[in-house]
Order: sequence, then C-alpha cells, then structure tokens
Amino acid sequence: MNKEKIGKFLRELRKQKGLTQEQIAEKFNVSNRTISRWENGYNMPDLDILIEISDYYEVDLREVLNGERKSENMDKEIQDTVLQAVNYTNTEAERYNKRVRICNGTAMLLILAYTLLKDTSLYDNSKIAVGLDIVQGFAVGMLMVGLLYSSYYGKKIRAFNKRMIKRQG
Repeated sequence: MNKEKIGKFLRELRKQKGLTQEQIAEKFNVSNRTISRWENGYNMPDLDILIEISDYYEVDLREVLNGERKSENMDKEIQDTVLQAVNYTNTEAERYNKRVRICNGTAMLLILAYTLLKDTSLYDNSKIAVGLDIVQGFAVGMLMVGLLYSSYYGKKIRAFNKRMIKRQG
C-alpha cells in the first residue's frame, strides 16, 4: 500500500468535488491537519473512514486503497469473467432444477397412482396397502424436497439476474 499514491488520489477526489480540506475535515469529523496528513501520505484514515470516503466520493474501496481508478478495460474483462461464471452457474442450476422437476413429476405420478388404487379392491390386501402407503410417503417426501429445492435455488437465480440487469441498465 503506497500512502503517497493514496494521498494524491484522495486529494484528486476532493478537488474534483471542488471542496476544501476544511470542508472534508468537517464531513468526516477530523481536523484539517489530519486531512493534510492523509493527502501528503503521512497517515492513513482508519478503515471505517476509508469506507465512508469511498461511499462519499462514489469510488470502489479497492480504488482508494490502490490510489487510482480501475481501468475501463480491466473493468470490462472482470465483468465478462463474472458474467461467464454466472452463466455457468445458472446453467448448472437449471440442470439441477430439471432433475428436480423430473423427480416432482414422478412423485406426482406416484401420488396419482396411489389415489386411484386406494379405492380399488387391491387396497383390501394388507400387504399391498402397506406398500401403497410407503409409496405415498416416499412420493410426498420427494415432492416436498423437490419443491423446497426449486424454490430456494430459483429465488437465488432470480435475485442474481435482477442485480445483473440493474448493473447493465
């Protein structure tokens, strides 16, 4: 971490907003001398103040700590990499969701079969009745697990997609 570089960056950010050291000192509840020491690279702000500074100047905390703005080209490459990772993750999630839908469909068929067969004479046989009850319990369990899984991961995917749309728009 280069204190001088960070100090110059902080000075540049302050000047871009057209503010004096006194105004910034008042904003962050420190002395004018403290601001001067930061900008000359003698001292560094505490982490909580660094976070406030990055929010106030609307820059990434990493940019403040690096003492420079991120390059647009690097930003684009990082964004492309993240989007590729998201696409892969969403593809994998969709594959798992497809499996869950198949399990849910099978469970529904088993429940339907149970419902149709329980009113027949087959259900009078105690062994078949126990088997059908086990099948029903298994099918309901599969259905519940599948619905919970689909709901949880579907919600995560939708939330992530909304965040990505906001960033791009």
